[in-house]
Amino acid sequence: MDIKGKQALVLGASRGIGKAVARDLAEAGAKLVLPFFDWPEDSARMQAEFAEAGYDHLAMRVDLRNPGQVADLFARIDADCGGLDILINNIERGGMPVVHGPYHSNQWDLEMETTLKAKWWVVNHAMPLLKAAPEAVIVTLSSVAAAVGRSGPAGLIFNDGYAAANRAVSSFTETWARQGAPTVRANELMLGLFETRHGQHTRGWKLLTDVQRQAIADQILLQRTGRLEEVVRSVRFLICEATYMTGAVLRLDGGFVLGHSRVPPMPAGAADADK
Repeated sequence: MDIKGKQALVLGASRGIGKAVARDLAEAGAKLVLPFFDWPEDSARMQAEFAEAGYDHLAMRVDLRNPGQVADLFARIDADCGGLDILINNIERGGMPVVHGPYHSNQWDLEMETTLKAKWWVVNHAMPLLKAAPEAVIVTLSSVAAAVGRSGPAGLIFNDGYAAANRAVSSFTETWARQGAPTVRANELMLGLFETRHGQHTRGWKLLTDVQRQAIADQILLQRTGRLEEVVRSVRFLICEATYMTGAVLRLDGGFVLGHSRVPPMPAGAADADK
């Protein structure tokens, strides 16, 4: 896919990964739609930066947990943009145990409404516009919490509801691939710990002790958290290069999921010793 001139809806573009992906698409010539809701200062800063850079973008306040507001968003996209080619489905809410402590009902509901249901509402409304395009793509960002849950050294970062919501997202990815075929590719990028997402630039990371942070680093085969540009390049690959891939889940985690199972040296073997 040639990104230039395409209409791209990027969720979570106010900060962090979403903002980096939106900037990359704009630099490649995409016209952006950027809904925002939380983080008013970050949202205002993003709009000012994108306007100064001359990016073609439409920013609007939308609560993506509200199906009525989601419907209004896509009516606006259809009217003002005339279609949609790219959806970056990047919306989540995860309460870190080290920050929020034991679960309460409001936290549980907020995570499910945001991390899981909002993604579904968005794709449900986006699919008709995406299918009307000659070719289109959905990239959904999720978390390796789906694979590891609240266990091991990241048990202070990932909690039960967030993990469950992310595991369900992969089921959605398969459904969306079936619904979008043959012209809409739907893939999922499952992220590990990144600098602005579960990593060192987050409140939760700063609350961990040095020993706890080191235990997380030791779990990662590459011994570091991920960088924004690594997500950006992976998203660009899924949009532009992965033309025969749909319904797939790519894990971008530096080997976090694999880290707990080290490979021991090959033993000499009792049978050889008896010869």
